[in-house]
Amino acid sequence: MQANLTVMLTLQKEIRVIEKRLMEQVKLDPDYALLNSVPGIGPVLATTIMLETGAISRFTKVGNFSSYCRCVDSRRESNSRKKGEGNTKNGNKYLAWAFVEAANFAIRSCPQARRFYERKKHARNRIVAIKALAHKLARACYHMLREHKPFEINRCFG
Repeated sequence: MQANLTVMLTLQKEIRVIEKRLMEQVKLDPDYALLNSVPGIGPVLATTIMLETGAISRFTKVGNFSSYCRCVDSRRESNSRKKGEGNTKNGNKYLAWAFVEAANFAIRSCPQARRFYERKKHARNRIVAIKALAHKLARACYHMLREHKPFEINRCFG
């Protein structure tokens, strides 16, 4: 037990050093503060989303951004029947990871996000519920970055 505690403390020190170097190297935009206001998104995830997204103006619609973040299915349907799938590897895998991580953290810290997750989990399963919450957070981030307004919990989950 003592050996595990020592390893954990050493890793935490190393993580703090890496995070400090990251903040020294990255030039933070005003969008960083906006992204930091979202429940579940902390300094590292906000930096990742900010750097991987680039200029939000390159996405004309929120659906294009969600698709780029791999938060939506690539199924093709006609008359409610599956006609094939698109390229499932299309998009940015780092944004996909970041929004799923944000969803997992949001469940712990935000009661509205937890209520949304529980409702989705009850209807489907855990993985689909996490991905649905990640999609909701991605849409919220798109609108925040587009309009330069802070996160509004009622607008997202209301």
